[in-house]
Amino acid sequence: MADDHSIGASAYLAALQRAGVSHFVTVPDFVQLALHQAVERGEGGVELVRTCNEDQAVCVAAGLTVAGKRPLVVIQNQGLYACVNTIRAVALDARIPTVFLIGQFGREAENFSQPSTQSRRRVVNLLEPLLDTLDVPHWQLEKASDLEAVPAAYDAALTRRGAAALIVGRPVACN
Repeated sequence: MADDHSIGASAYLAALQRAGVSHFVTVPDFVQLALHQAVERGEGGVELVRTCNEDQAVCVAAGLTVAGKRPLVVIQNQGLYACVNTIRAVALDARIPTVFLIGQFGREAENFSQPSTQSRRRVVNLLEPLLDTLDVPHWQLEKASDLEAVPAAYDAALTRRGAAALIVGRPVACN
């Protein structure tokens, strides 16, 4: 069950279903472990696609998008940093709509409910400034009502023909 500091995996899955997500393209992320486990169990009706690294996840998602599917790239903040050039090439330059669900690995519990840019950990506090630099719209997912941003991210990615990001600021709760 979700507590005051997390959103449950079932709430994430319901939001993904409402947004019409077809594929969960991922390099597993500890922050989103409960969500990964739910998808692995077949919950939510999305197809699980495991990739070897984040560059591959972006490219696989691009292929799925070109094929008319609606994938979600599920990674952690460190993985996003690792694939910036691929994001630039595929989502920004080639203009292939790409939506990311990014776990904020390393975020301190005392930073919850604070702007992540105030985290003392660089792995956390650089994410939003980097997304801003890349002109990637992003939304924080801190409480269940924030999941309304999932369809908005898809709308932004499609309208802009580029990337959009949903940032998972707290570990996903099992439920």
